[in-house]
Amino acid sequence: MASSSISWCCLFLALFLVVFSGASGQLSPTFYASTCPSLESVVRNATNQAVLDEQRMGASLLRLHFHDCFVQGCDGSVLLDNAPGFVGEKTAFGNVNSVRGFEVIDTIKTKVEAACPGGVVSCADILALAARDATVKLGGPTWTVPLGRRDSTTASRDLANADLPPPFFNISGLIAGFVKKGFTAREMTALSGAHTVGFAQCQHYRNRIYNETNIDPVFAQGLKATCASAGGATDAHLAPFDGPTELVFDNSFYENLANRRGLIHSDQELYNPAGKQSQASVVNQYRSSSTTFFNEFAAAMVKMGNIAPLTGTDGQIRLNCRLVNT
Repeated sequence: MASSSISWCCLFLALFLVVFSGASGQLSPTFYASTCPSLESVVRNATNQAVLDEQRMGASLLRLHFHDCFVQGCDGSVLLDNAPGFVGEKTAFGNVNSVRGFEVIDTIKTKVEAACPGGVVSCADILALAARDATVKLGGPTWTVPLGRRDSTTASRDLANADLPPPFFNISGLIAGFVKKGFTAREMTALSGAHTVGFAQCQHYRNRIYNETNIDPVFAQGLKATCASAGGATDAHLAPFDGPTELVFDNSFYENLANRRGLIHSDQELYNPAGKQSQASVVNQYRSSSTTFFNEFAAAMVKMGNIAPLTGTDGQIRLNCRLVNT
């Protein structure tokens, strides 16, 4: 127990150093200390209830934060509906009929406005807190969330299509996409561990189970029963990224990769010992130590939350997370 406490203390110290030494130093965990002191408890309670109502929602909220930060930075742009002047990100390839949880963020925003009225807290900050709290509720690590982001007044489907890593990416494409956002290959491998929870549609893993060789044949055969080779009716069928613990945040995702049971191509690309850019050694570290994975995932999430936030007088505090203020 003592060594565990020391480990978490070191983690929190590292997280604070990341927050206050980075380019986004205007963000602070105490940003709302005087203007909305109950913020974290309001978001935590609402997020916990949403996950209790539907455990899958925990993975959805975590993914929603990722898909926000990778497009224009962590600015709540993914939450915007289409509007005159721009097409929102919800219909981008990586989002359409896939990302979800918008209604949960709406509910949390309503509760936050009731506690701290007048447009005090941004939707981007609510999303960052909800992603952390959902992870914890599913059994994962916690981290200190730096706050003070403001909301974008625009969104871009084109940028979403360009910047969200698709499920068919090879390892070189994955690494390049994450390096573009400031991450190392190791941090990319840690963040990919978010797929320890959640599901993917048949259309995103069909080619893998029918045409790839770096896959356990028994695993592939089981998936074929509900994912037809020709597409169509089974396109939207869901399979877990990390069965059978797809609703628990743990390190078994990496064990599955080592056993060639990654659901989508881009995940399995992390573990290809023969590949020049393989992350197999990192995968092996994470599969053998949940503490290592949890600590590095938490640190990478703090770093992700610092991607190009709007602060100061940039952007706005949206009263409705789906709409720009009029």
